[in-house]
Amino acid sequence: MTTVTLPPGPTAPRFVQGARALLMPMRGMHRLRERYGDAFTVDVPIFGRALVISDPAEIKQLFQTNPEVADNLERNLGRVLGPGSMFALSGEEHRAQRKLLVPPFHGRRLAAYERIVEDETVREMASWPHGKPFPTLPSTMRITLNVILRAVFGAEGAEFAELRELLPRLVTVGSRLAVLPVPDRFGRWGPWGRFRELRRRYDAVIDRLVAKAGHGDTGPEGRDDVLSMMLQARYDDGAPMTRGEIADQLLTLLAAGHETTATTLAWAVERLRRHPDVLRALVEEVDAGGKTLREATVLEVQRTRPVIDMVGRQVRAESLRLGRWTVPKGHAVLVSIALIHDDDAVFPNAGAFDPSRFVGSRPDLYQWIPFGGGTRRCLGAAFANMEMNVVLATMLRDYTLVPTTEPDERWHSRGVAYAPGKGGVAVVHRRTVHAPPAAEASAGGARS
Repeated sequence: MTTVTLPPGPTAPRFVQGARALLMPMRGMHRLRERYGDAFTVDVPIFGRALVISDPAEIKQLFQTNPEVADNLERNLGRVLGPGSMFALSGEEHRAQRKLLVPPFHGRRLAAYERIVEDETVREMASWPHGKPFPTLPSTMRITLNVILRAVFGAEGAEFAELRELLPRLVTVGSRLAVLPVPDRFGRWGPWGRFRELRRRYDAVIDRLVAKAGHGDTGPEGRDDVLSMMLQARYDDGAPMTRGEIADQLLTLLAAGHETTATTLAWAVERLRRHPDVLRALVEEVDAGGKTLREATVLEVQRTRPVIDMVGRQVRAESLRLGRWTVPKGHAVLVSIALIHDDDAVFPNAGAFDPSRFVGSRPDLYQWIPFGGGTRRCLGAAFANMEMNVVLATMLRDYTLVPTTEPDERWHSRGVAYAPGKGGVAVVHRRTVHAPPAAEASAGGARS
């Protein structure tokens, strides 16, 4: 029999530990590290007893572990997004789906989406008030939603309007359900009942989009959106994706890339207003048509303000030997993104916001992990970085972002993502001097 070896951790009841995690997520993690070191055991709702790690070597080992030994956490997110979602799949099914979905989000495919991002950014920012404080998060949420609807769903007209109204409600309800235990039974009028009704409406719209993409003037071959590429994709045996799989994966791409990207953009505004030297250098760079510092800034915002606090695996084998620890079957292993990102041994002077650390160098993807890692790393990472790059370039080109001496905005949980507490407040003025088009300045996009 394998001897279980786990580090100590808090002994409070499960619901108390869960409440602390919700009420002070980042501060609570740092306090636990100060008390127990870079690994500790917690007992929280949904995950139960779990090993939390932040040592780089142990994180790398976990991300490289065979999925047959430790794979995706069997938790609510996959149930919320559907059985065909990447979050619900494991093993060979997950590998096959991932193989189909990688091509649309890498390389030259990204260039086709940059103009869409710039168009939606210009349209949204035209409504920004001048000289008055306002939260940017609602704006960035609209930008990223519209970009996904056009670039990923290929939606326009009635379907675009219906999804723009429907999907924020669906994602809001779903993100709340994802952090709650699934009841044995749920009625028509409870939150799960409301979610099922919204999902029914969503599936009906996707059916119409699939029909349009497959029978339009050009067919799916003449379109650039991800939905059309899904319709053309084939598994190794020649079979196409089913409509259910397409609907689940589109919803997954929205859930993974809409709120998270929008929230990171709001954090970028919050960070830049409090670092005027970086802001000034970025404006000079965008006026000159450059992008190196801006790409580094996108990486540094994600390091210092990760919007997702944990990624993890569940042990499927009888046990998992992970560095110093031996984890039994069924236990979760959670990677604290915030703790490794804030480790001075990994990122010197980690508490400082310093984009120059990424100028001329690519981050180690087992240490810089806002998109997770290994076979579960976010498929849309390159797309998200491209999108943030273009949005920031457009903002810096068209508006003067006014610095502030106000205290940092506090972390606020929105269910799945952690956002700036005041929504990334900005004060802007319209610029009269224009740099090159943002999509042109970001040609090629940032790659993670």
